[in-house]
Amino acid sequence: MESYVLEVSEPLTLVCDGRLAGMYVLSPFVWREANRFHILLRAVPRRDDEPRLKMAEIWYGTSSDGLSFDMDQGPTIYPGPDAVDLDGCEDPTVWCDDGTYYVWYTGWNHAEQVGRLLMASGSSPRTLAKVGIAIDSVTDFINPKEATVVRTASGAWKIFFEYARNDASCIGIAESDNPLGPWTRRETMLEPRGDSCANWHLSTGPIVNADSDRPVMFYNGASRDAHWRTGWVAFDRDFECVVDRGDLPVITPEVSAGGDMTDIAFASSAIEMEGELWLYHSISDQHLRRARVRPV
Repeated sequence: MESYVLEVSEPLTLVCDGRLAGMYVLSPFVWREANRFHILLRAVPRRDDEPRLKMAEIWYGTSSDGLSFDMDQGPTIYPGPDAVDLDGCEDPTVWCDDGTYYVWYTGWNHAEQVGRLLMASGSSPRTLAKVGIAIDSVTDFINPKEATVVRTASGAWKIFFEYARNDASCIGIAESDNPLGPWTRRETMLEPRGDSCANWHLSTGPIVNADSDRPVMFYNGASRDAHWRTGWVAFDRDFECVVDRGDLPVITPEVSAGGDMTDIAFASSAIEMEGELWLYHSISDQHLRRARVRPV
């Protein structure tokens, strides 16, 4: 059985000024293109007195080394004017196909207390136009978010997403023949496991080796009191069933909880390098890091 070990974890640096310098940052989606690294991330104002005004935005930046990112002066996706994301834009996921960028993100409506999985698209990460709802919040799939998108060996598009059910976070899956949808929901394949740290909550994470016979997702899981860790699960080549699953977490928080720190490690994206994987994640929903992981 192949497993994964953490080699080293390093902090990300965001070169920025203005509003972004004073915001919480999390959900780093990093990809490599044209010998540079690119990032979309979620940024949240530091306002503890009025939750409704902590409206998340999505910001873009670039890097030469994958650790230090030069960030833009303003967000590339921001709330409103439509009601579906009037109070926040969160958790971006990027796919570039033939010069078109597709970005799935979570839109939040505070009055309704509802999140929906939305999409934006454009010719560059700086010129994104909102497309609409990808997966809506319905009775059996409440507040879908945290998209992970993959194209299978057969050419089908699959989207994994987190949703709420019975006071727990769960992983759902949907399928389409087009990244714009419509998406047809499929049966959930991954369930909580009582003998692990992922014994109550489950959320999506990045997929690696997508074109192989054994693609792997680094998913996020937690206990009922929300101590989040990142583990791994392997699928068959068409993502129809689980074939293997790690017993121990790959990423845990590097810092102790205390003050405004929470016991959360949450992976958002991955880059496959020569003999190594780079897992981009956040600690305590505010500190961005890159974990270098090696298969063993």
